[in-house]
Amino acid sequence: MSHSRLVLGAFGLAVAVDLVSLAAGSDAGHAVAKPLLMPLLALWAVLRRAPRPLVAALLFGWGGDVLLLSDAEAAFLAGMGCFAAGHVCYLVLFERYGSRYAVPRARAGLLALGYATALVTTVALLWPDLPADLCLPVTGYSLLLTAMAYRAAIRLGLFTGLGGALFLFSDTLIATGVAGRPQPPGPDFWIMLTYSAAQALLAGGTLGALNARRAPAVTYGEMRAG
Repeated sequence: MSHSRLVLGAFGLAVAVDLVSLAAGSDAGHAVAKPLLMPLLALWAVLRRAPRPLVAALLFGWGGDVLLLSDAEAAFLAGMGCFAAGHVCYLVLFERYGSRYAVPRARAGLLALGYATALVTTVALLWPDLPADLCLPVTGYSLLLTAMAYRAAIRLGLFTGLGGALFLFSDTLIATGVAGRPQPPGPDFWIMLTYSAAQALLAGGTLGALNARRAPAVTYGEMRAG
């Protein structure tokens, strides 16, 4: 088994331990497993010859993960800053390595409308219940996150687009908790499930798209020889 598969397996195991810990109410298990997720995924990406912006985005995610283990508001703001930096890295990645024709123009327009509607609706609903000093930071972060999710879909296609959408969903769950809005039972479980899947899809979708472009085209002679 290759090193990259071993590391990916370790990432999957860490995700499973984290989710089981959250379901069982084990704060200690969550505190141990959560900080392992993004370093393992980043190492897998490095072994797969990932572009630097992707590795940087995952490592900024690791910084955010560690900071959000604390309930302090200063840690929350710093963690949000780390994730914001990660979204900037993703935007650089999509611009530098994405395709202008990953989705048809009409579908891109519908996606833009959908994401814009989701952004405005979410901010309008949460704004009155957010702490006053978090209103502007959360709004700015939401704008950046929505831009990342949209660009993931239109520049690199289905898997990265789904990753961006799940990232948006996961962070919306966090925001509803901060605003004191109703959440599903066991919100931390669903936050980590969708977040882990989001980062994995963003990384895997990006590498899959890039590897498909790196693969040499099969010539007519090779097809006849096969």
